[in-house]
Parts: sequence; C-alpha cells; structure tokens
Amino acid sequence: MRVRPFLATFGLTLWLVLPGAAMAQQDGASIHLDVYKSPTCGCCTLWMDHLADNGFTSTGHHPDELGEFKRELGVPLRYGSCHTGVSEEGYVFEGHVPARFIQAFLDDPPEGALGLAVPAMPVGSPGMEYRDQFRPYDILLLLKDGSVEVYASVGTYEAQFDGAD
Repeated sequence: MRVRPFLATFGLTLWLVLPGAAMAQQDGASIHLDVYKSPTCGCCTLWMDHLADNGFTSTGHHPDELGEFKRELGVPLRYGSCHTGVSEEGYVFEGHVPARFIQAFLDDPPEGALGLAVPAMPVGSPGMEYRDQFRPYDILLLLKDGSVEVYASVGTYEAQFDGAD
C-alpha cells in the first residue's frame, strides 16, 4: 500500500518532466551534421560529443583529401581547422563552433551565408578543453562571395554554452 503514493508522485514527476525533455530532444534531433575529419583526430571526436550533449546528431566521415574537400565546399584555407560539419541544408561549420551558435545560425541563416568558422583550434573551445585554460575567440560568418564577418565573439568559457560573457 505504501508503494501507491510513491508511484503517484513518481508518475506526476515524469508527467511534468518528460514533456520538456521530449521537446528538447525533438528540437535537437532535427539537427544532424555530417562531420568530415581525420580518423585519428581526438578533438574532432570530442567536438562531436559536444554536439551530442546539446541534442545534435552527427556522423563522422574520413575523406582521403580533407583539404581538397574543404576547398570544394568553399571554405577558405586561412579559416580552416581540423574538421568540417555540414548541415542537411548544406551550411558548413568549420572547426570548434559551439552548438548554441550552430543552432542560432540554423534558426535564422544570414543571407548569402556559407556557414560559420572557428579558425585554428582555440584552447578551451568545445573539444579543445585543456585543464582550466581558455583563449577568447571569434566565430566567423563565411559568406558565399568569399567575404568574412565576425558572427560572434566568445570572451569566456561559459559564453560558449549559455551566452553569459
């Protein structure tokens, strides 16, 4: 008999919690990135883990000529990194772009956009965590005409996840 109040409380808790969880998973599940990387790159795998932790799905691919593949996508060499994510819509996400900025970009893609890039591999960016180190960095908006603008500046580790700078 004592089990019933527990089950009723447990059931109510599930009823209150699960709709929000299901909604979050549904939103994230709608975003899939194909990630093109070296098969031996650990930080690329950690970035894919970051995507998964934020509700995205991804599939890793290992092209023979990664640099040539990026060139074909239109990613300028000077803005390159170790991996490239490609959305179902064909937008590119070069390097360690935080999931929240990918989500914001895909929610409202700028006109003429090719995608976003975090050039090089800034320490502390998603997948590049090292001890408690962090280096501020810019997320660049790559445009199809070859030009580049700053899309966002990330000044703190926390800003990559919650927008607090």
